[in-house]
Amino acid sequence: MTVDITGIGWVTAAGMGTAKDHNRFAMPNGPLPNITLDSAYDKAYPYLRRLDEYSRLGLAAISFALKDSSLHEWNEKRHIGIISSTAYGCLGTDIDYFETVLAKNKLSPSPALFAYTLPNSFLGEAAIRFGLTGMNFVISEPVPTGLSSLQMALDCIASGEIEKMLCGVCDLGCPPILGVKSSLPPGALFFMIERLPGKDSYSYGPVGLDRKGRILFNRTEIEDLTVLVQKCLARYRAFRDK
Repeated sequence: MTVDITGIGWVTAAGMGTAKDHNRFAMPNGPLPNITLDSAYDKAYPYLRRLDEYSRLGLAAISFALKDSSLHEWNEKRHIGIISSTAYGCLGTDIDYFETVLAKNKLSPSPALFAYTLPNSFLGEAAIRFGLTGMNFVISEPVPTGLSSLQMALDCIASGEIEKMLCGVCDLGCPPILGVKSSLPPGALFFMIERLPGKDSYSYGPVGLDRKGRILFNRTEIEDLTVLVQKCLARYRAFRDK
């Protein structure tokens, strides 16, 4: 079984936005752009200020993916799930919170930070913000290519559990305090995949699993989500330039 990719959104050191607004995609090492109240949302989202950096990153990329698939506006809740891959998750926030626990100023540990000491907190924020009622969870990958999240999302749709899934990767990299050199670039990238997209939806192409569990896009094996984005962009450019 194959499903359609109908939306792609990202925040990387090279920029942020939706696939339909960009001709190229890259996920390099470097500082991430500032995510403001209006950069990822058509309407003001006052709660964005309270989020930790990791949650803000993931929520913005999910917002862009939903916008790209024209599913960011809603009146009734939708059965859409989310799966995210990560290597370090909210470890930076955990460290920041633990420092408030050890603080010698006799103040209480930070409740604001404590709320985001789980790597899936931003998935709950996304569910509330966009009316999503499907399953959502985070998986840990030593090298998060995001393929595991896409594979699991495809399995969920194939099993009949759900018809629309967001899947991708979200990572800020290794916290500097650990002193570990990592080549993992920071950023977040999410795809919207649908079993039966609406008539007005644009499909970047079919994606599915073969009998060996390999991910195929247009019958070509995909080994990295970055390559998948580039293939989707090339297909969209050809469609747009007709």
